[in-house]
Amino acid sequence: MANDGGRKQFWKRSGSKVPGSIQHVYGAQHPPFDPLLHGTLIKPASKPPTTPVKLKKVSTFQEFESNTSDAWDLGDDDDELLAMAAESLNTDVVMETANKVIQNHSKLQEQHKLQEEQLQEDKPVPFSESPSVAYGDNRLVKSVSESQTSSSADPLEGEVADHDTSATPALTEREAFRLDKFKQLLAGPNTNLDELRKLSWSGIPKPVRPITWKLLSGYLPANVDRREGTLQRKRKEYFAFIEQYYDSRNDENHQDTYRQIHIDIPRMNPEALRLQPKVTEIFERILFIWAIRHPASGYVQGINDLVTPFFVVFVCEYIAEEVENFDVSSLPEEVLQNIEADSYWCMSKLLDGIQDNYTFAQPGIQKKVKMLEELVSRIDEQVHRHLDQHEVKYLQFAFRWMNNLLMREVPLRCTIRLWDTYQSEPEGFSHFHLYVCAAFLVRWRKEILEERDFQELLIFLQNLPTMHWGNEDMSVLLAEAYRLKFAFADAPNHYKK
Repeated sequence: MANDGGRKQFWKRSGSKVPGSIQHVYGAQHPPFDPLLHGTLIKPASKPPTTPVKLKKVSTFQEFESNTSDAWDLGDDDDELLAMAAESLNTDVVMETANKVIQNHSKLQEQHKLQEEQLQEDKPVPFSESPSVAYGDNRLVKSVSESQTSSSADPLEGEVADHDTSATPALTEREAFRLDKFKQLLAGPNTNLDELRKLSWSGIPKPVRPITWKLLSGYLPANVDRREGTLQRKRKEYFAFIEQYYDSRNDENHQDTYRQIHIDIPRMNPEALRLQPKVTEIFERILFIWAIRHPASGYVQGINDLVTPFFVVFVCEYIAEEVENFDVSSLPEEVLQNIEADSYWCMSKLLDGIQDNYTFAQPGIQKKVKMLEELVSRIDEQVHRHLDQHEVKYLQFAFRWMNNLLMREVPLRCTIRLWDTYQSEPEGFSHFHLYVCAAFLVRWRKEILEERDFQELLIFLQNLPTMHWGNEDMSVLLAEAYRLKFAFADAPNHYKK
């Protein structure tokens, strides 16, 4: 009972209700918790110290660089193997190759850690001396999980705006090759969407991401000749909704919805987008129109976050520099209107597949959280039992993972990389997301098992240290989720106790 008393004191101190019924979990720090900025470093192999420990500033960047070094064999490039796996490869083979990549990645990180401990504090391990690892035949998951860091290249003529590549880093040979594959696929009179999904699973190069997202979401047709007409028609239709509905935002039956949207948008604080007044107005219109046109759910907190990735990606269609360094309101009005309408329609397509997450009592999220709990109990019983023993309920941390699609848990750049894969997967935002969440939780098993207090466990799970995550971290996470999906998706009893 001591645990229960401490638990109630925690909820009382935090100003929240003691969870007796389902309560939405909001208020965790965003952007994600950054131990470097907070002056503490939690070592995975030991109990977190009771007093802050100052970081070794000399090796901070080196540690980060080493931990995110490439874990994949950069030999052959066979992205098509992903789709082939589901059709022609034995499940055991897929699981074996996925396990091999993940295990090799872990071994590489452990070797880096051992070298760091052996050297003096003022002499970090040079990146060029990082030990090599023999990976064996891991082409399947390597192709699935390789990170894409393309930041510049001439985009498709007529589909994306021209970029000035002189101010941005040159593409590697591999990045240029993959970008060329996308261009060839998109340049045909009818884009093969199945092939586009195969190619996009392992990440989409930045220059072609806007057009690819529009195609994968179902917003644009595969036929090139029909795209311009579709864009004009859908953009005109959206602004007809604005003219018809937006003035009703102050009506008595809609003012509560609009007020909540108006309050929630400044709370988003996405690190890669400055919320200038012009941007805030665009978000308010998108969310209000969607709520009016979907009365079964209306506006629910969490939907506001789902606009941001589309908006940022579609802004990048028209600018050469990074969004966080750019005044979006300086774009021409016509361009801003195009971005607004495109963001609305693509967000609507996404929400069509997960709308039961946001209807009354949010049954979709409750169901998914329960499925996550049962899945974790099967894949890592020790973690599941540890959370249960300390009375940490999955709803207390995983509700937001489902409600915001992990957007509050990882940086925006990682969310965009994650959505490349989600839009390539059948039911990516609903079904595959469950396996990503399971892999995400088990990723922190050492830290979870070291915590022996309800309050500390919950604080950790609501403020996971992912600030410095990048493409490779997401690639490893997706490889593990892919492995779990193959291991459990076809098992009829894997959700049953």
